[in-house]
Amino acid sequence: MKIAQLLLSLSILVVLHEFGHFAFAKLFKTRVEKFYLFFNPWFTLLKFRRGETEYGLGWLPLGGYVKISGMIDESMDKEQMKQPPKPYEFRAKPAWQRLLIMLGGVMVNFVLALVIYAATLYVWGEQYLPTKEVKYGITADSLARSTGFQDGDLILSVDGQEVENFFKIVPHIVLNDASSVQVLRDGQQNNITIKREIIPSLLKDPSFIIPRIPFYVVGFTDESPAKSAGIEIDDQIIAVNNHATPYFDDFVERVKMHKDQKVDVSVVREQDTLTLPVTVTSQGMIGVAVDRNISRFFTLQSTDYSLLESIPAGINKGVEIFGSYLKQLKLIFNTETEAYKSVGGFITIGNIFPGVWDWHSFWNLTAFLSIILAIMNVLPIPALDGGHVMFLLYEMISGRKPSEKFLEYAQITGMLLLLGLLVFANGNDIIKLFSN
Repeated sequence: MKIAQLLLSLSILVVLHEFGHFAFAKLFKTRVEKFYLFFNPWFTLLKFRRGETEYGLGWLPLGGYVKISGMIDESMDKEQMKQPPKPYEFRAKPAWQRLLIMLGGVMVNFVLALVIYAATLYVWGEQYLPTKEVKYGITADSLARSTGFQDGDLILSVDGQEVENFFKIVPHIVLNDASSVQVLRDGQQNNITIKREIIPSLLKDPSFIIPRIPFYVVGFTDESPAKSAGIEIDDQIIAVNNHATPYFDDFVERVKMHKDQKVDVSVVREQDTLTLPVTVTSQGMIGVAVDRNISRFFTLQSTDYSLLESIPAGINKGVEIFGSYLKQLKLIFNTETEAYKSVGGFITIGNIFPGVWDWHSFWNLTAFLSIILAIMNVLPIPALDGGHVMFLLYEMISGRKPSEKFLEYAQITGMLLLLGLLVFANGNDIIKLFSN
């Protein structure tokens, strides 16, 4: 299911990206020889000709391409470039037209993201967990505790600035170089210092702080001791051996003290409170699944948008995510953060999609990937759109056009660099698979 969603999303993004180049090329009467979804080395799955353009489907889902006459691109068609320029060729067009042709794909990807965000806000609205609503406080993992957080802390602000959406607190800390978090603990406000040394660990495990929740049973493992003891679905576990465990983290901490022992577990079932003897496993568990549906415990903020309201809201959301991704990209080039270790390939991208088909998630993720595609393509790397743009800007500013031999070598260098990045990203995926 994840693979199907990934392939559909990439197909939409690649076709529309290449259509951006195609449309500007046609606008300026530049011949487009090929328009392909996915690459087709050695053979093609499907192709047909319409007018001067061959349309096709390749077998290698690493992107797509349009082959524009008179342009040094991934096709490396040197024979064509040896001939005198023809009026319909890319190289014969004014620099500003060539610039728009090269920026066409990026422009379409960015506009597409804004359109999708506006559409999803109109159809589904927006829902999030307000920080003020996390009334039980947080559950802090070991890294958070070593930083100074405690279970039950109520988050007030980050660097004195209130973060409205609870699940944006950790990204805010990472992306905005936050130096402190203000929490309410036992009625007193505390200031927790955030050191940059924790950022690599935060990037590896973003569950730094999560909302604290009561413990409601929603399922059992095979051969569950809790089920055998009589615990039922929707029971609320409130105590172990008469020690109050009102929250899930309290229970986990308490029950681990009694591995391979029998304990009395108190549960609330409808109007009754029952105490049942349960044998704890050697791993310190009783074989139950906790209800993590936050809408059961907290009131989520929901906003519906009319058609006219969704347009500026979608634009704002797209611009915000665009800025956020630029900050993430900055982290990758900072070796101190070790963010480069989190760079992933197709497995990482595929895993961001849910295991079931959810159109809301699909379109939001497609919009996000569209922004990523726009940003990555505009990077000044030869063989990417940004590389061509870089040389065109040089030509427009200096009045001198780089030689075709130089552009040819730059294209080869860029392709080798991209191949190296592809190997690195997917290698990271493989390493993560084996390390997990």
